[in-house]
Amino acid sequence: MRQVILYPGEDNFWVVECPSLPGCISQGRTREESLENIKEAIMGYIHALEEDGLPVPVEHFNVMVVVV
Repeated sequence: MRQVILYPGEDNFWVVECPSLPGCISQGRTREESLENIKEAIMGYIHALEEDGLPVPVEHFNVMVVVV
């Protein structure tokens, strides 16, 4: 299980990132498509780490909302 951040991009696509996997980012035309795309990106990222014998980072982020 991984936490992701989802936000609208400047090009009307939805951008989604997985903070616990640096550089793991994707996008999609809809929220649903972007979430499906990040699932694939996460699986590919983890698979590549495992193939290279590298450790898979643990999930370590907490979600908080700050009102300014």
